[in-house]
Amino acid sequence: MRGLKRASVAIVGAAESDLGLCAPGTSPIDLMVQATLRALDDSGLKLSDIDAVFSASTQTRYPTLALKEYLGIEPSYHDNSHIGGASFMTHVAHAMMALELGLCKVALITYGSTQRSVSRAAASPREYNPYETPYSPFLPAAAYAMAAARHMHQYGTKREHLAQVAVSAREWALKNSVAWEKLPLTLEEALNSKMVSYPLTVRDCCLVSDGGGAIILTLSDRARDLRKKPAYVLGVGEALSHLNISNMPDLTVTAASRSGPLAFEMAQLGVKDVDVALLYDAFSINTILFLEDLGFCPKGEGGRFVEGGRISPGGACPVNTNGGGLSYCHPGMYGLMLLIEATRQIRGECGERQVGNCEVALAHGNGGVLSSQATIVLGAQA
Repeated sequence: MRGLKRASVAIVGAAESDLGLCAPGTSPIDLMVQATLRALDDSGLKLSDIDAVFSASTQTRYPTLALKEYLGIEPSYHDNSHIGGASFMTHVAHAMMALELGLCKVALITYGSTQRSVSRAAASPREYNPYETPYSPFLPAAAYAMAAARHMHQYGTKREHLAQVAVSAREWALKNSVAWEKLPLTLEEALNSKMVSYPLTVRDCCLVSDGGGAIILTLSDRARDLRKKPAYVLGVGEALSHLNISNMPDLTVTAASRSGPLAFEMAQLGVKDVDVALLYDAFSINTILFLEDLGFCPKGEGGRFVEGGRISPGGACPVNTNGGGLSYCHPGMYGLMLLIEATRQIRGECGERQVGNCEVALAHGNGGVLSSQATIVLGAQA
């Protein structure tokens, strides 16, 4: 975003809440607070240091008010902008603005959802759309299935390519102790799994889990003196496309084609500099679309790009090293979890799944039905 300064702020704390299926009676705010306290411990900061709060939620209308009340803090700045799963990437950009302008000194971005406990329908109720609702689409799967089908028709992408995305995510998840999926997945198993909305099977669709996370940001000068190695925010970019899938201008081109260049321009880097890519894989087609639109491969080549384990452990292009929304967790809105993994990769904290010499990590968020896109580039040094 124009006017922001490259590497002026850094992520200094990052943590997940409990994931999967949470204890009975747990609320989304409980999970936000749990993750916040863990992120504070990670950073070495105190609760009283937080003076800005950012959040978005489908289960509570006023998440920042709820957090202020629950935590007993007095934030001088707050923001609950909501554009779906990409919200938390935009919160990074908004926190960056607030920190640079001196409106706050320590910013908290947090999220929590109990969608597995209460059901996805209850956690994320659908709004009536006169152009789509009468046809009873199974959303969001049907919307992403349309994009996948169009990509297959236009570029020759195969179901095997979609399945390979799911298999690669599972291979990474098996290296992550908190990932929901614990069993190996073969290409044949992915292809032969239950069809949800053609061409997407259940293995092409994200998990439905409880969970949440938190990250803490501050100015880079202060970040250098804190407990952990900072993950500097080098570039940010965001772009909106549509609300309803029936209004998407081109089902094979997302607004990542605009948010990505903005982030790379600010970062003064390119795709070739990215050591690990964390891409919002609510569905397997997402990974293919974002690899194309962010410039990792030409448009139409995403399916062939993922062949041969290229995005798997040991591959040339590590993608979704935590296991992704397909095999790690997906608590309704997933963007914040990508930022947590990107931060940990920059710090070198990922153990068996750690990408060697990771200096630059890209975290890309997606909201709605390919509706909003936001890209963050993090770096190990300013």
